[in-house]
Amino acid sequence: MLSLKNILICTDFSENADFAFDFALNLAGHYPGSVLHVLHVLPEPAAQFWRGYINEVDNVEDKAREEINALFASYKNRAPAGCELQAVVRFGKPGEEILAYAKSVSSDMIVVGRQGRGAIFFGNTAAHVAKSAACPVLVLPLDFKKLKGWTP
Repeated sequence: MLSLKNILICTDFSENADFAFDFALNLAGHYPGSVLHVLHVLPEPAAQFWRGYINEVDNVEDKAREEINALFASYKNRAPAGCELQAVVRFGKPGEEILAYAKSVSSDMIVVGRQGRGAIFFGNTAAHVAKSAACPVLVLPLDFKKLKGWTP
């Protein structure tokens, strides 16, 4: 029998990622005691010297974390009682960070939207994760929601 104790949902907070979150939340509801890990990856800039300069001037990383935590709070508010939700932000290459996090929490399944608004799910990342993950990967197109009229 399939047991999903650790479900990883990757988000860039796009409409498709929100749909994937709702789908993963519904899935977790079928497995009492499961943990839904919500991961957002901020890509590292290619030129690392800019990161230090930007952080010194504007404290960008802290501001980004604050904004992301507010977005995570909206996800937590949608989770039913008894559903454990872990929200995590990572910095780096999205595909690599998703796979590393999945391994670190022994993910039983990874859920991603096929395409989002940012660099995280432009197909290449979802394809890389699906090809390289050690667990099943569910890739959800937004069209599934629109065509099937799926609601959580």
